Amino acid sequence: MMLALPDRLALADLVHLYASAVDDRRFDDVLELFTETAELRLPDPPKMLYPVRRHDGRDGIRTALATLAAVTRTEHAIVGEVYAPGEDADYALGRITCIAHHWTVAGDRIDDLVWHLRYDDEYLRTRAGWRIHGRALTINAIETRPARRVRAHPAVDRAAAADPSAAWTEPRQQKTNPPGRFRETP
Repeated sequence: MMLALPDRLALADLVHLYASAVDDRRFDDVLELFTETAELRLPDPPKMLYPVRRHDGRDGIRTALATLAAVTRTEHAIVGEVYAPGEDADYALGRITCIAHHWTVAGDRIDDLVWHLRYDDEYLRTRAGWRIHGRALTINAIETRPARRVRAHPAVDRAAAADPSAAWTEPRQQKTNPPGRFRETP
């Protein structure tokens, strides 16, 4: 049996909203994509690539997300999605394949830690729509690459713009016609 098309589309939106919110460092928005009692299971790389650490509820997930503060920028590229119905109409399963870049800057050195990963998900339909109820992250492979340059996170860019003495390493973003998509755009 397959999920109805509207449910599949809503789950795909949920998964992509998660990736977008993590990359934009909108962690409060990420938390809203989980149920109140969700469980997030994470590996302990590089020694353990399978999920071995458990974070319960939104507070536990917030703690897990805090580790991203040390990363200059992330980029989650979702490269595969499979959804299946669960035990009832308000429960579904998903397997999401992703390539996640984690750029860090230390002095003149920029490293790109690349995780080839999958999320094994459980979803629940709530009054607010589909939400992630369980997510287990498994890393299939890890690469480390040098990078030439990385754009700072937008919050860092705004802080630098507020301080005229701050070094500005990128040209200011120009308005596009038609306008590009911004955080306020779904």
